[in-house]
Amino acid sequence: MRKTVHVELGERSYDVVIGPDLLAESGQLIAPLLRRKRVAVVSDENVARLHLESLRDGLAQAGIDMVALELPAGESTKSWPHFERTVEWLLEQKVERNDVVVAFGGGVIGDLVGFAASVLRRGVQFVQIPTSLLAQVDSSVGGKTGINAPQGKNLIGAFHQPSLVLADTSVLGTLTARDFLAGYGEVVKYGLLGDAEFFEWLELNGPGLSAGDMATRVEAVARSVQMKADIVARDEKEQGDRALLNLGHTFCHALEAATGYSDRLLHGEGVSIGCALAFELSARMGLCPQEDPSRVRQHLKTMGMKTDLADIPGELPGAQALLDLMGQDKKVVDGKLNFILARGIGQAFVTSDVAPSDVISVLEDALAER
Repeated sequence: MRKTVHVELGERSYDVVIGPDLLAESGQLIAPLLRRKRVAVVSDENVARLHLESLRDGLAQAGIDMVALELPAGESTKSWPHFERTVEWLLEQKVERNDVVVAFGGGVIGDLVGFAASVLRRGVQFVQIPTSLLAQVDSSVGGKTGINAPQGKNLIGAFHQPSLVLADTSVLGTLTARDFLAGYGEVVKYGLLGDAEFFEWLELNGPGLSAGDMATRVEAVARSVQMKADIVARDEKEQGDRALLNLGHTFCHALEAATGYSDRLLHGEGVSIGCALAFELSARMGLCPQEDPSRVRQHLKTMGMKTDLADIPGELPGAQALLDLMGQDKKVVDGKLNFILARGIGQAFVTSDVAPSDVISVLEDALAER
């Protein structure tokens, strides 16, 4: 049931190993990267409580010692104070340039620890062991690392590729239903942006995936990672095709900023709503068939996903304020905001030729339904 996806980046190529019970084999899989049998692991308190001893046991079977730092769980950890704490802790542990740092957690930990590894001694190796569905299919692969700023999400960071990714699908069984479905938002994104056949597969297999069918989970993670690996190999630094991976994210990042990067809206939930809004905008601009937004929303609703602004609890700013928040996004080029829109399911493209009035119209209608 195990699958391996190779990310081809020349000397910086690496494997993403996907399957159940990988924590038990973590030592054997990581050992070839080590000059000395010791790793520094950074995790969050929730993941550490559930899985840190399993990782320690897996490493110990290969004779690898482990030191660990536990950070608070949540998006607010992707910040300067926790970044500083992580880097200083790694220095206190005397992590050398040839050592390996392990990011053991969801996307927050992966992004933060990867960024710390990128600057520590001007760059040390790190291994991603993603524990959320979102991290397994998206943030652990491709080398984007970073932290948030008050001005916006992921505005401080670096490209730093991992040396290995271990996506243990057994760990997904300990996620809450909400966290699992948030990750599913990124899975659906891959079908919507470039693989209509995968989207059809998800329409058929999504319920089994959610219910815990292991073979289906491995297949969904592997197909998502393969698509991302292919795009990253073509465009590592997001100069072209890689921007397609941001489908739904322009709306998502504005909504995350509007909700204070809090538990009101998880990242994958924002992606889900953002994808629905991107297809709605595409249809209104005459780019895709009118039935596509309905089909996207229907599948998301069938899976129990957030699909509308009405699904976000609490107050939201107005349409113009949300558009202004989009202006802080990294996808602004020469003062123009890039959108990822679609000519149909599986046919996404990047454009800056979007009238602000069209975006305002979509947002006003979405807000009116709250």
